[in-house]
Amino acid sequence: MKTSTMKRIVLLLAVVLALPVLAQAQELIAGKSFGKAKNEIVVTFAGDVDRATVENPANYRVYEEQDPDIKLDLVRVALAPDQKTATLTFKEPLNTRVPHVVSISHLSESGAAATFKVMKPYLGYLFSILVSALLINNFVFTKYLGLCVFFGTSKRKDTAKGMGFTFTMVMVVSAIMSWFFYQFILKPYGLNFLQIVVFIGLVSLTVQAVDTVLRKVNPALFNAFGVYLVLVIANCVIIAVPLILADNEYNFLESFMLALGAGGGFLLALYLMSSVRERMELANIPATFKGVPIAFIVAGQFALAFLGFSGLTLF
Repeated sequence: MKTSTMKRIVLLLAVVLALPVLAQAQELIAGKSFGKAKNEIVVTFAGDVDRATVENPANYRVYEEQDPDIKLDLVRVALAPDQKTATLTFKEPLNTRVPHVVSISHLSESGAAATFKVMKPYLGYLFSILVSALLINNFVFTKYLGLCVFFGTSKRKDTAKGMGFTFTMVMVVSAIMSWFFYQFILKPYGLNFLQIVVFIGLVSLTVQAVDTVLRKVNPALFNAFGVYLVLVIANCVIIAVPLILADNEYNFLESFMLALGAGGGFLLALYLMSSVRERMELANIPATFKGVPIAFIVAGQFALAFLGFSGLTLF
């Protein structure tokens, strides 16, 4: 018992004595961020540093926070002429969606290592999730999900807008409930194998609530939806969002942005498609292409247009 207590005291003293050294090394870092290229990290020092030390890749250890055992392959380090900005270039592109930990040894006179995290601004990260689900990875035009409801309710703009808003509301509510069930029930009790069953049940509950409300509040819109409102229950877009947030371990805000972006992307796809299909009714289209065939052709052209968002990075 006494030996254990002595070990703890010695460890505490070592930590206390090391704190000034660590603080001194940490103060040398004035800024850090991902570079313009996908395989770069830019580090800004508070003052002049030794060029030989900074440009030696052997003094660095870089890894993703979630995988500390996997060291990233650093190819070279280039220090700017002002001796304050260093650009770290890696062999492979970096996954900028997750935080990276950078440790630089022998940076200070005491030889202590400076360790810090590099990550995107959190608000920018949230916005990137929204834009990604809305445009870059649009569930309809890039993943080809939800096509049954998409083609069935995109004949008129009024119906398309109503279905889009309803779909977004159902998606956000069901995603939030799915996140709570996953984080506080399925995950703690090891019931991950029930994900799909539970998520479908939550979506069904939300759709039934929307069905009841629409039947009383707006019967005309309810009749316009017809069977497609019921099909929302088994829509692959609705189920995909809870599965994605569970797989990526998103928190509440990230799950909300994903659901909002996916619903907004579906609304955008419906509105664009309905606008074109209303005009096609007045166009001179060959009889063999009228109806669903020309709708598939237009959807394919929209999909090609949305490919232009591939690789878009805002933050």
